[in-house]
Amino acid sequence: MTKINSEDVRKVAKLARLDLPEDLIETYTIQLEEILGYVAQLEKVDTTNVEPTTRAVEVTNVLREDVVKFTEVREELIDLAPNREGDFFRVPKILSE
Repeated sequence: MTKINSEDVRKVAKLARLDLPEDLIETYTIQLEEILGYVAQLEKVDTTNVEPTTRAVEVTNVLREDVVKFTEVREELIDLAPNREGDFFRVPKILSE
């Protein structure tokens, strides 16, 4: 693997439109080199029989069947609104014409 130098860090920062302080370029160069070293280690791992996944632990949604349930509280709920206009809630205007 090619060693990362400060010019590489400056170039990547410019491409990413990042304004990196000059006094931290060396720190970022060392850190980026270490990160790429870890990636190189991961590339050596044999993943031939490993199924691709998006997360380490499989997550499944627990769903219930939607059931329509009629109630008689509609009027009571609308009456709780500060302003009511017929069967609707009246709210302040937020868009100008």
